[in-house]
Amino acid sequence: MDAITKSPTEDEERRSEFQVPSKEVLRASGQVQSLSRALKLLNALSHHPQGLSLSEVAHEVGLPTSTAHRLLTTLQNERYVRFDTERSAWLIGVQAFRVGSAFVRSRDLVATARPYMRRLMEQSGETVNLAIADRGEVVYLAQVECHKMMRAIAGPGGRARLHCSGVGKAILAFVDESDARRIVSGLDLRRETPNTRDSVAALEADLATVRTRGYAIDDEETAIGLRCVASIVFDEHSEAIAALSISGPTARITDQRIPVLGEAVKAIAAEITGELGGRVPARSGA
Repeated sequence: MDAITKSPTEDEERRSEFQVPSKEVLRASGQVQSLSRALKLLNALSHHPQGLSLSEVAHEVGLPTSTAHRLLTTLQNERYVRFDTERSAWLIGVQAFRVGSAFVRSRDLVATARPYMRRLMEQSGETVNLAIADRGEVVYLAQVECHKMMRAIAGPGGRARLHCSGVGKAILAFVDESDARRIVSGLDLRRETPNTRDSVAALEADLATVRTRGYAIDDEETAIGLRCVASIVFDEHSEAIAALSISGPTARITDQRIPVLGEAVKAIAAEITGELGGRVPARSGA
């Protein structure tokens, strides 16, 4: 009779993350005991934003309170943890935040997004773009072209206007609304085509719809014969950091396809958001 392999319980996973390894395991793996113990203390405190008493954190990682106190004091001197004297609780310190934030600064948006862009291109059959806002415009960071003869091309470094591009309107819709109003009031809302939103009222009404729907549409607003459907990649603060879009000719991106493509680009943008450690806000229509 075959043995049944049980999946680890939550308690077992917590023990694996927080409990200090035995001396034998440390020796076999070449780990430094004091460093391993200190990191386990940090891991434990990171799961308790309200803080833990000395006895609680020592119990969590399986250390004597005297050992835990020595390690915590060392971490406190380097500002990785702090001690709240009023509550007699240990908490994560500012230096731990700074070190963790290095991940945010170092993550490569294009490298992370590209496999998802390729999948979205294969799924939609259309060209996929990634763009960010820059000084009242959008700059395209990457593009995965579709295989069709007639396709949209906006290579890396190319620029477009915020108010009439799908990526631009997606970004505008998900910045803070007061910031959006300030940005819109300073834009040159010139008409690129007869479909361009060339008034503040028309553009703000469009942005309100984007917030509800979760994706933006460039309906021949930048160029006649070209349509674009775009959604947002968010950071860990639920702030827009980039826009992802599907673009192609109106002959293929028909009225009937727009909702399908909109949901597809929104779903892939949410996956990229998750991969980057970001969070999709409730207001994004998700």
